[in-house]
Amino acid sequence: MFNDRSTPLSLLQTRRSGKPRDLVAPGPDDAQLREILEVALRTPDHGKLAPWRFVIVPADKRSALADLLEASYRAEKPDAGRLEIEAMHQFAHQAPTLVVALSAPVEGSKIPLWEQELSAGAAIMNLLHAAHALGFAGGWLTGWPCYNGDVRTAFAGEGERIAGFVFLGTPGKPLEERPRPDYDKIVSIWDR
Repeated sequence: MFNDRSTPLSLLQTRRSGKPRDLVAPGPDDAQLREILEVALRTPDHGKLAPWRFVIVPADKRSALADLLEASYRAEKPDAGRLEIEAMHQFAHQAPTLVVALSAPVEGSKIPLWEQELSAGAAIMNLLHAAHALGFAGGWLTGWPCYNGDVRTAFAGEGERIAGFVFLGTPGKPLEERPRPDYDKIVSIWDR
């Protein structure tokens, strides 16, 4: 069973993201989404900088997001085909809830940029854990929209970057396991 909520450890041991294209309603309501994001704010954060931000894209703004993605994609790839453009619209409309996660490092801080970026990733992981703990599933996507300048400007301030699009909802299809790293290839004991 994936995302087994019987104990905190079982949830972590069985955590499985949902494919955003397979997530359906219901998604978190406003109070649940606030609760999820408040958990994300409890992320380890050296220097108490909060080097991350979250932007909620409401359901009534998904078409505007699709238009932004299409215009930005066409500007970068004027010969884009129909399927490429449809993929931009599909991206914008998948799953009932969308949160854009931003890496928002604090310039001039004594805390290294790398640590601030790690904290942003941890905040997204906490967001996913909270969503799964509430009985939803989430998927964290990057890809072309994260790296396009026009899309970034629509969400991020100066010095910020899109760390991911986090889609939340209810699995519309059974979750499937994916290959996991081999423990013995990843974990070693230091012996110098």
